[in-house]
Parts: sequence; C-alpha cells; structure tokens
Amino acid sequence: MENKAFAELVDEVLARGAFKAAVIEAKSIETDRIFRDMCAANACGMYGKCYMCPPDVGDAEALMASVKSYRYALVYQTVSELEDSFDFEGMTEAKKRTYPLAQSLRPLFAEKGIKRVLHLGAGGCGVCKPCAKQSGEPCRFPDKAMASLEVYGINVSALAKSAGMKYINGQNTVTYFGAVLFD
Repeated sequence: MENKAFAELVDEVLARGAFKAAVIEAKSIETDRIFRDMCAANACGMYGKCYMCPPDVGDAEALMASVKSYRYALVYQTVSELEDSFDFEGMTEAKKRTYPLAQSLRPLFAEKGIKRVLHLGAGGCGVCKPCAKQSGEPCRFPDKAMASLEVYGINVSALAKSAGMKYINGQNTVTYFGAVLFD
C-alpha cells in the first residue's frame, strides 16, 4: 500500500470516531511477555472466562511472534473526559464506546481488499456478555471476537509513541487504544 491509501484509512477511522489514528510498520511494535503476564493477575476478572483472554487465546510467545508477521498496523485511540480520576463508571462507559469503532473497522478493511488482518482492541473482547466460554458453548461470534493489545504482549505506551500519540491525554481523561495489523 502507498501513503495515499494509508491516509484514506486514517481519515476513515477518524470519521468513525477515533481521536487520532496513524499507520506504522508492525516491526516497530514492542512486545514483551510481561504485558501478557499481567493478565494472569486477573485484575479485570476475566482470566480463564473468555475465549479471547488467557489462557484460552493462545500461547504468549506465538501471539507476540504473530504481531511481527504483519507489515503494517493502523493504530487508533479514543479519548473521553471523566468527572475525575476516580470516575470508574465513566471509564467503563468510554470503553464501551470503543467497541463499535473497533467493529466498524472490519468491513472497512474488507472493502479495501485487505484480506490478512488482525484486529486488537482495548481490554477484553466485549462482544458477548457473558462470553460463551462461561456456559461451555463455542464462541458465538468468532468473526467479531477481539483480543486485547496486551494479550499479544504489546507495550501500549510504546505503541502510542511509535504512532505519534500521547498515552495520557490530560487530567480527567481516559484513553483507549486499538490496532489493526495488516499486510
């Protein structure tokens, strides 16, 4: 792809609600198992309860290697204002607003004829509440399921810097990141 095509992708993602977006080379993405290992601490309560979370999502080393197998990454961020830095309800609502943006990118890449893609979002999958894993069923929407950047061992702070974005966008804001890796 060339710069014009990248600019069109970025413009489309911005039009769909991203605060900022940029295309970078996937080889510049920093990965480290420590980010994946944080999932095992289970701060979000989803470890072992979602197909897109560890341990079900796959081997950490294989997932980190897969990041480097792509040529490019479209990195995007959303920024939302909060009442204060302890506004967890506001953070949750802001995260919920990132899901439609992330899902809207699937047909965009298909329309552009880009076949090999990997969509990674902020936090857990979020497509089904609760995940079908919790009732022993297969994934209901494998074509929409989305793992997090951290599950793939991605250093999101370094990713932001590589994409020319701020990781923190001011007091009383919350920033969420997503990326679409592609060839």
